[in-house]
Amino acid sequence: METLYHQTNKQIQEVQSLMGRLENTDHQSVHLLENDLQARIDQIFSHLERLEILASKEPPNRRQNVKLRVDQLKYDVQHLQTALRNFQHRRYSRETQDREREELMSRTFTTNDADTSIPIDETLQLNSNLNNAHRGMDDLLGSGSSILTGLRDQRDTLKGTHKKMLDVANMLGLSNTVMRLIEKRATQDKFVMIGGMLLTCVVMFLVVKYLG
Repeated sequence: METLYHQTNKQIQEVQSLMGRLENTDHQSVHLLENDLQARIDQIFSHLERLEILASKEPPNRRQNVKLRVDQLKYDVQHLQTALRNFQHRRYSRETQDREREELMSRTFTTNDADTSIPIDETLQLNSNLNNAHRGMDDLLGSGSSILTGLRDQRDTLKGTHKKMLDVANMLGLSNTVMRLIEKRATQDKFVMIGGMLLTCVVMFLVVKYLG
């Protein structure tokens, strides 16, 4: 158990270190680094599944502390996964913009028998405005996705914490009144989380509708 825990923690630290190299990696190598990071993250998730099984087999007096340590590792790797996906999203957006710019600059225009003028400045200005709008929408969608992912992570954390508190309460013999208060607070937190998710979705819908 301890050996696998320290090995997994070390892998998380290595992924954190590699994440810092993404922005400075050249275009030809960034795909390889992304694939390597994703493979490492998948392996960490696999180790976490094994750790959760081992934690459930620990003695009762140690089980709670071990589960908390495993949950912290899980929380850390979930944030690394989200950061990697956000970087990939930004990179895809930049590559799309560069490709559209090259297509525009390489486009050939032909004239017919009548006099034809090409408002190239207006075309470039329009393309620039569209790119800015697309970039703004991509950033907004990326932020919204990060917020929703964070809310889902918080929900999972709250559920896990709620279960742990119930286990501890049973062990300590807390009264039913205190148990009901804990459950009521957990329900209120769930409604707050759902409200935040709905509000985020409404804002994203309005932005897409009026800016798109």
